[in-house]
Amino acid sequence: MLFYVIAILVIVMDQISKYLIRIYIDINETFTLWGIQLTHIENSGMAGGLFLGYARLFGFVAVLFVIGVLYIRRTEEMKGALIDSSFGFLVGGAIGNGIDRLLFGQVTDFIIRSGGVLNLADHAIEIGVLLLIIYAVVSWLKKKQEIL
Repeated sequence: MLFYVIAILVIVMDQISKYLIRIYIDINETFTLWGIQLTHIENSGMAGGLFLGYARLFGFVAVLFVIGVLYIRRTEEMKGALIDSSFGFLVGGAIGNGIDRLLFGQVTDFIIRSGGVLNLADHAIEIGVLLLIIYAVVSWLKKKQEIL
C-alpha cells in the first residue's frame, strides 16, 4: 500500500505544481517563492536538455520502466517499506514526467538548482534512487551477516 500512496502523491503534487507554473508563469520568467528561486522552462529532451525533441520517446521509456517495476514487485523477493518507498518515488516521478512528455511533448521544469532546472518528479526520482541504494547496501550487509 505504501508504494501506491507515495506514487499517487508524487504524481498529484507534480502535476498540480506544473499546471500552476504553466498557467501563471511565463516561459523563462524567474521569481522567488519562499526563498526558492524558480524559473519556468519547457524541456523537450531529458536531464539538462540532452536529446532535445525526443520527449515522446522518453515518455514511452517511462511507460516501460513503470511496467518493469510493477513486474519486479510481483515476482521478486524485494519486500519492505524501504523498497516500496523507493519504487513509489521512482514510479511517481516517471509517471509525472511521462504524462508531460506524452501529452505535451515536453516537460515543465521550474526549480533552479545547481546543475539545472528541475521539477518535483525529478526530485522524487532522485529520492527513489537514494532509497534504492540504501536498500541495496542494507540487503548486502544482511546477506554478509548471514554468511558469517
